Amino acid sequence: MTEIESLTALAQHLSAGKSLANVILQGLELQEQGEALLRSDLTGSVFLGCHLDPRTLQTVIERGAMVFPPFSGLPYSPYRGALYTPEELYAGFDPAHPESYADTPDARVYAHWNSRGGANPPSILETLAQRLHDHAITDALEEVLVHQGQPRRVVAIMGGHSMLRGQPDYRAVAELARALARLGFFLVSGGGPGAMEATHVGVWFAGRSDAELDAALEVLALAPGYKHPEWLARAFEVRATWPLLDEHRELSDSLGIPTWLYGHEPPNPFATRIAKYFANSVREEGLLTIAKGGVVYSPGSAGTVQEVFQDACQNHYNTVGVISPMIFLGRDFWTTTRPVYPLLAHLAQGHEYARHLLLTDSQEEIIQALVRFNQELDARRGVG
Repeated sequence: MTEIESLTALAQHLSAGKSLANVILQGLELQEQGEALLRSDLTGSVFLGCHLDPRTLQTVIERGAMVFPPFSGLPYSPYRGALYTPEELYAGFDPAHPESYADTPDARVYAHWNSRGGANPPSILETLAQRLHDHAITDALEEVLVHQGQPRRVVAIMGGHSMLRGQPDYRAVAELARALARLGFFLVSGGGPGAMEATHVGVWFAGRSDAELDAALEVLALAPGYKHPEWLARAFEVRATWPLLDEHRELSDSLGIPTWLYGHEPPNPFATRIAKYFANSVREEGLLTIAKGGVVYSPGSAGTVQEVFQDACQNHYNTVGVISPMIFLGRDFWTTTRPVYPLLAHLAQGHEYARHLLLTDSQEEIIQALVRFNQELDARRGVG
């Protein structure tokens, strides 16, 4: 079915003489569009959270359309037609006044989520609104994973939220992400601070020099962790000093997938696209599922270890149709500090994904492994 998510797209659709039969209209203000709508065939059309004048609403229902009414009193749209951007989530933030974050849409949604019971809201309407929102985010996310008619080479970098700016691991993740972006990979992360932020910082600087990245990392290190009062302000300082240039926007495109379950950790503002969910379980499983080009595990704690074995389960049973690389950055960390790799290697014995496991300290080795695998994957897909 055709999806229409803006008034401009609706006008173009109707001006081309196309009907609205079996068309989905999503989250639109249609009070002024009544006559145009009623001149069209509405058989099988669907209105998701659209505002219609009473006469038009009654008529479209009588003519066989399905109408999902809008919700009221929410700081978010359950029927949104696109992913978030940092500019949208951080609207109103003033770096000179870090406390202004509390007035941003991101913070207001988190405050609303907390006031309605957090992960266990007692209201069925609240849970319904959240599920519809997350479904809309997933729908918008699927559109992003195709670029110019071809599936993107999606690679995820996982790692701890407590990884500090200024640490060698942070720089290593940023440099790896920048190198992968320059090779055409589409980088995704859990969208939060630490290693996740380093991923998107690297992609942000994919079109800039080593000296510029070095300078930016020095600025960020002045507020090392997300609990520092200037953590977000320093990020916006870097964005303002080294903005995305038009010729680098495609190169520096990346996706963060955070959750309001961890809303005390603001989403990092270097991801150009943000798929923020209420349901963390949907977000985590979905993040690993879309990373068919491979997953790189930088040092992390319990959450990262959980993701390792979620990913291992997908590969072990081949539940997503692609057995993709699981790459561990840091030999000592993954064999001694968090001795996950030996167990995983043992679990993988006799299975296809055993040959896609890699434990290394070498960024070049990671890049070569991902390039080789994705070339094979493109060949299987018939991608030129």
